[in-house]
Amino acid sequence: MRQTPDYTHAASMIPNLLDSVLPDISGLRLLIKPNFVALRNAQLCCTHPAVIVAAARYCVEHGARVTVGDSPAFGTAQSIAQAIGLPELLRPLGVEVVTLARGVCIKSGHVRVQISAAALDADLIVNLPKFKAHSQMRFSGAVKNLFGCVTGVRKAWLHARHGDKKNRFVAMICGLMNVLPPTVSLMDGVEAMHRTGPIAGEAFALGLMGACASPVALDTAAGMVLGARPELFPIWDHCLREKLPGADATDLDFPLHKPEDFDATDFILPASLKPESFRPDILLTSLIKRMWLARFRR
Repeated sequence: MRQTPDYTHAASMIPNLLDSVLPDISGLRLLIKPNFVALRNAQLCCTHPAVIVAAARYCVEHGARVTVGDSPAFGTAQSIAQAIGLPELLRPLGVEVVTLARGVCIKSGHVRVQISAAALDADLIVNLPKFKAHSQMRFSGAVKNLFGCVTGVRKAWLHARHGDKKNRFVAMICGLMNVLPPTVSLMDGVEAMHRTGPIAGEAFALGLMGACASPVALDTAAGMVLGARPELFPIWDHCLREKLPGADATDLDFPLHKPEDFDATDFILPASLKPESFRPDILLTSLIKRMWLARFRR
């Protein structure tokens, strides 16, 4: 029987993990970028608040100016943070939660995207992905989580506009690493999500916390935990074909636990992938929801 996920223990590990990947952050403007995908099933599909708070506390105590921010697929970062009880936990630290809204047009891969000005203005992004299955990418990790730096409904528009253009959409996601500020990643795999995702999957007690200065290498390690082949994961496959550092499993070093130390035997990945391109009705629904939420906040 799998043990109940222990986020108290996980949070106690985070200072040591961040010590191993962060430079001197005193005086830096840091954006902590969790995975806030949607209000529905937020307690499971989003980065756990204990992980966010532990990362924020570490950064504040080391002299950084910290903001927690994301651009969810549905809803706002503030509403999702409220749903998982985050604002009350961050209040003693003086850390604000913001929705990554105002964008700057930048080319990523062969696609022009609107990237949050707040993300671009940060000196460093602390990327906090959730370890989970994904219905379009088969796995969602550190590289995919950076897509949340694209503003609002623009993400749905990019799905609709470029999702059916062979590898263009995946190349755009991977290209974000070249235009965003330096990034370190801390992956929440304590209670992972399997079967499907990124919202409606099921809990899987994995007990994993991983940190790396390279989002590509961290995702490769996650793939190794799952015993998966790169060609099954579009993002990993693209990174490997482009010879991005960290994509080749033989190049990785594990100073603490190794991938085989984690039991992912029963972790179920989607057998087939949904199209990357959103249907027009999904794009319209996302736009209407955002317009309604913007009006409601006034």
